[in-house]
Amino acid sequence: MEIKKELMKRTIAGDTFLVPVGKTVYDNNGMFFLTEVGAFIWELLPDALTEEEIVAAVLSEYDVDEATATADVAAFLKKLTDMEII
Repeated sequence: MEIKKELMKRTIAGDTFLVPVGKTVYDNNGMFFLTEVGAFIWELLPDALTEEEIVAAVLSEYDVDEATATADVAAFLKKLTDMEII
């Protein structure tokens, strides 16, 4: 999946954030907090072709049922899409 905005992932005091860089700084007010699973998904995005691939990776990494993983991945990707990040 294509990441449209310039964002760097940073871990600060155990919390993970996406920090806008370049012209993205002017488009956004501040950093974006990522949960552990959100950070995991973020790392998958450049190589993931489909939402189903991301769900499969979440299922293999975390002890979660398929319905929950599917719903959570869809919600996360929708939020990124709504914010024009992907």
